[in-house]
Amino acid sequence: MLWAGFLFGLLGSFHCVGMCGAIALALPGGVDKATSPWRYTGGRLLYNLGRVTTYATLGAGAGLLGQGLRLAGAQQSLSIASGVLILVLVAVPERHSSRLAGWLGLSRPLAWVKTTLGRLFQRPTLPALYGTGVLNGLLPCGLVYLALAGALSAPGVAGAAAYMACFGLGTLPLMFGLSLSGRLVPLLWRTRMRQAVPYAASVIAVLFIVRGLGLGIPYLSPQLGPPTAKTSLNQPATVHFCH
Repeated sequence: MLWAGFLFGLLGSFHCVGMCGAIALALPGGVDKATSPWRYTGGRLLYNLGRVTTYATLGAGAGLLGQGLRLAGAQQSLSIASGVLILVLVAVPERHSSRLAGWLGLSRPLAWVKTTLGRLFQRPTLPALYGTGVLNGLLPCGLVYLALAGALSAPGVAGAAAYMACFGLGTLPLMFGLSLSGRLVPLLWRTRMRQAVPYAASVIAVLFIVRGLGLGIPYLSPQLGPPTAKTSLNQPATVHFCH
């Protein structure tokens, strides 16, 4: 299911352009575009890789939670719950993302993130650009929450981190191009693709739910069971999940 993370990120990148495009366009170091094009391009790439790093780290956290639930024998229920959670998040308007962070007690950490981002914008260095991407990945975003809901049922910590890394890599082409060119995709297309994101998320949610039902359908809905003592924590879920 790693392909699902990448595809979701690829489609969702149009959403990223609308929500985080201003940050990508305002990245410091613009003077390097004329004096050092390779440094300019490398800085933009580092910024985007910083976002991918954060997504993978958040995915690892989701994987820890999911692994604990699987050890409790809730593998199928977890897959169904992930699908239902994605559908619920689809129904929540994007403007409530910041409120959700507040309800979770993240207001102070987010204030620190925003303050630090402002400081990094004053330093047009490669490490600062990477750090900007890392912190950008921590800002409230409904699309990231949707991806994390899917990562919950990924195979173990490494699998969940890989799922979110694939999600981040899916957003990279468009966001990287935006940071270089400024206007890569016409507004009409960006609007249409943003409108398609909830539908794509819903399809992925249904796949998680069908998979969790264990209908015995090869590849789509195999029979899932709790891990046995003879197998590692990651192996059983990896076989079922990747197929």
